[in-house]
Amino acid sequence: MATERILIVDDEETLCEVLKLNLENEGYDVDTALSAEEALELNLTNYSLILLDIMMGEISGIKMAKMLKADVTTADIPIIFCTARDTEDDMVMGLNLGADDYIMKPYTVRNVIARVKSVLRRSSGHNKPNIKEEKQNILKVDGLWLDLEFKRCIVDGEEVKLARKEFELLSYLISHRGKICSREQILSQVWSDEVIVLDRTIDVNITRLRSKIGTYGSYIVTRSGFGYGFRD
Repeated sequence: MATERILIVDDEETLCEVLKLNLENEGYDVDTALSAEEALELNLTNYSLILLDIMMGEISGIKMAKMLKADVTTADIPIIFCTARDTEDDMVMGLNLGADDYIMKPYTVRNVIARVKSVLRRSSGHNKPNIKEEKQNILKVDGLWLDLEFKRCIVDGEEVKLARKEFELLSYLISHRGKICSREQILSQVWSDEVIVLDRTIDVNITRLRSKIGTYGSYIVTRSGFGYGFRD
């Protein structure tokens, strides 16, 4: 079984080295970064867990966590926040972002190791998304990703908010990419729960989608008199 890799992100260099030494003694492969900016230069998908300080420079731990959770490739990596902040609001904010645990400074190395082992045990080695295993739940076209389970649209690593029907329409077109779908087919699949829907409704949603998904809007093609499609 491959050694689990941990990334420590904290602007206190001495603390990073102490944690690194002790976690390596536990058998983990450990890297450190002295800022979020430095950490974001790494291939974060290689890590099984990230120990993340909240109080850092221009990019705080909170901001970095938001970036990780918005990217499909890093959204499932467990995060433990390590911080000197001890208010309930800070703890709730961290956990609401999807953090797996929260440790307040000053803390003992023994406590950190115990928390790390607990989080890794819960994640059971499935912290990194495997697109081959989850392909039934994720639609991917270049940098455009649709997470069907969590109803998220990711465009080049950034989450884009789509209305429910926009998401369902885009999912349908991508699922049938390479072919033209008639208006009747789209209406029956996407608006099957509506009593009366005008053809214009499809046009409006197509226009909004093209605007929201940026350069990938050009992938949505129109064939007058036939319908819409999503090109390969």
